[in-house]
Amino acid sequence: MNRPVRVRFAPSPTGPLHIGGVRTALYNYLFARHNGGKMILRIEDTDSQRFVPGAEDYIIESLKWCGIEIDEGVGVGGPHAPYRQSERREIYLKYALQLVDAGWAYYAFDTPEELDAIRKEYEAEGKTFAYNFEVRGKLATSLALSADEVRTRIDRGDQWVIRFKMPENETVEMHDLIRGDVAVNTSTLDDKVLYKSADALPTYHLANIVDDRLMEVSHVIRGEEWLPSLPLHYLLYRAFGWTDVQPEFAHLPLLLKPTGGGKLSKRDGDKMGFPVFPLYWVSPTTGETAHGYREDGYFPEAFINMLALLGWNPGTEQEIFSMQELIDAFSLDRVSKSGARFQPDKAKWFNAQYMHRKSDAELAALYQPVLREHGIDVSDEIAGRVAGIMKERATFIGDFWDLTSFFFVAPTEYDEKQTKKYWKGQNPAILAELREVLAGIDDFSLENTERIVHAWIEEKGYGMGQVMNTLRLALVGAGKGPGMYDVTSFIGREECLRRIDALIANVKPLE
Repeated sequence: MNRPVRVRFAPSPTGPLHIGGVRTALYNYLFARHNGGKMILRIEDTDSQRFVPGAEDYIIESLKWCGIEIDEGVGVGGPHAPYRQSERREIYLKYALQLVDAGWAYYAFDTPEELDAIRKEYEAEGKTFAYNFEVRGKLATSLALSADEVRTRIDRGDQWVIRFKMPENETVEMHDLIRGDVAVNTSTLDDKVLYKSADALPTYHLANIVDDRLMEVSHVIRGEEWLPSLPLHYLLYRAFGWTDVQPEFAHLPLLLKPTGGGKLSKRDGDKMGFPVFPLYWVSPTTGETAHGYREDGYFPEAFINMLALLGWNPGTEQEIFSMQELIDAFSLDRVSKSGARFQPDKAKWFNAQYMHRKSDAELAALYQPVLREHGIDVSDEIAGRVAGIMKERATFIGDFWDLTSFFFVAPTEYDEKQTKKYWKGQNPAILAELREVLAGIDDFSLENTERIVHAWIEEKGYGMGQVMNTLRLALVGAGKGPGMYDVTSFIGREECLRRIDALIANVKPLE
């Protein structure tokens, strides 16, 4: 297909955007950018009964947080506005009637109650009811009623729908960019509703075909749950005479539960303690809340990197990708046909990798709010220096206080296990000796202090671990932290001496 690449992400505002939806948006975005194309955001809000206030804003904010840029659409505008389907309602009836006039669709006047009664009759006979070529000529449709009767029913305000007239026993041959060639016999398909008079709105099937055509969409990249609808969509393009401008289709694999069985759901996240939505969500109707990756401390670039590799393989061993690197490498022919199993621990691993790559200045900006929450007022240089020392041990910014608090606050309690192990025998006396050595050092830089203390340990014949772990107990209060000279050089000589004195004065050595 030799035409400009134009893709669309077209979510329905029925609740928070699932990470499967974010991945669909991401793959559309990567494909568009890789091919020099445009990315459209269209809100498909024709299902008024399932509309949730705030969901549209949530979708837009989620895409912004993820770094997925919209070229046209809701919140941006563009030459094909409006981009909310509820604001385009006048457009669709014309196309639905066009199909009726061409013999590709028909009016159906059945009420929901009448259809329920028919279904029960079929069930009583052990059959499954399908609204298709076998029954449409026997029900209250424009195929069975006279033209006068149809007009009378419409004029008096009877509710009606327009259904697609599915051809009988025809093989529809289709091509999917991920799954290859697919063929379906139309006799296995029912006559889908395209338009409903009750709310003067189209269903998804009609609206998305019409809008994709009018918005000049070249590729439809969507979830595999829409694959069963592909034969109808192919036939709609044929019915409208649009086969020459029909987009190419690609249906993405599902995101699966960590156990691998079934589609990833909010329930899985609640049960196993991980988010399935990009941002925190509060339902405006039920008050139910859901965790978000942003609020749980994930970096957007780590979240996107993780999502990109759930269903797409770059063909190399590379795992860490910037957005631009993803754009450069992305192609639909490396998207998997089978579902991708979500791995919560892998998501954390990606976040840790991005943490390790951040500069001290970047970490300072992120860590300062945490320090202020704990009443610590230090320069960005100091905050960044501390975070930089400990970043290899952190997964989230929220980890830093537990990892680094001893840099700013002297211990008031001492880890019981470490105390039993090291605050006994000769160690208290050795620590007192070390105190005097430290007190005599004027240049308290990391290198000079390390040189002098190591020479003293060697001269005395003490065990290196014995001395360092006892000093760690005094300065940190636990058996954690970086190298001891990182700590001594940071807190300075006088604070080192105060902390050693506090341990000696307040904790009785074990026998």
